[in-house]
Amino acid sequence: MTVSIIREDFSQLYPRMQRYIVEAARGAEVLAAFRTNTYEYSPGVGLTAAGAARSRADDWEAYLAKDAAGFAEYHAPRDHYPVPESPVTDVVVIQGSPRPDGNCGTIAGWVAEAVKARDMSVQVLYLDDLILHPCIGCYRCFNKGICTFEDDMDGIYHALEHASLLVVCSPVYTNTVPAGLKSVMDRCQALHARRTIAGKRPPKQDRSGLFFSVAGRVGDENFAAILPVAKAFFSLAGYQPGATLCFDGMDHVSGVHAVAGARERVAGAVGAALEGLSPSLQQDGEKREQRG
Repeated sequence: MTVSIIREDFSQLYPRMQRYIVEAARGAEVLAAFRTNTYEYSPGVGLTAAGAARSRADDWEAYLAKDAAGFAEYHAPRDHYPVPESPVTDVVVIQGSPRPDGNCGTIAGWVAEAVKARDMSVQVLYLDDLILHPCIGCYRCFNKGICTFEDDMDGIYHALEHASLLVVCSPVYTNTVPAGLKSVMDRCQALHARRTIAGKRPPKQDRSGLFFSVAGRVGDENFAAILPVAKAFFSLAGYQPGATLCFDGMDHVSGVHAVAGARERVAGAVGAALEGLSPSLQQDGEKREQRG
């Protein structure tokens, strides 16, 4: 049995990022694998990725020398990707407002109607109904492509990896998105890690994202900070940023439903995005709808 340390250079993604893989193998059979990367370690922690890998290799060598059979049983690789029992749909709508019956909830409903009118499947995610831990910037997702936390985000990952269109509805909170939505955006770093370092590509490549936002105050300047955040999120999640619709002045009307043409504009944007999907994706959606 052998223990080896493999160093991989990922500086093309992040400056000076290195990943270390410690493997214990019996011939071609990998008994155990440990991964760590340089971005996991804060400057003041007193540890390094190289040092952690070397320490793990030393521990494994000592363990193997004493009890090789026990080592193989205890350290069996568990490099799995959670596959939650959640639906897979053509379109995923993230309703980012804590108010399910507010303006963003209304827009999310319009989106769902527009999708169903085209005989395609859709699900609306109400984030405040879910258990979601905020990202802590540990960068462990760049070891295996799996987030260190196990919560309802696993279902969101599953949905986002299989959808063709992602629609985000968000109010403006302190010039950006609400905290729950920001947590989801940050946690999608794990999807970026899967596509890049872990090599787990989404099943569908021709994917786009729509962003619909509302603000209480009047003026386009209210959306100046939130739009770049949304664009960055779509890229992180693996979607091409598409159309945006912003509705301001909500404090001066009874709601977005009272804005002339708002419903039609939302439906038009959704329809245009769905028409832009490749024929194969549309056919796949139709087949899934028939099976459902």
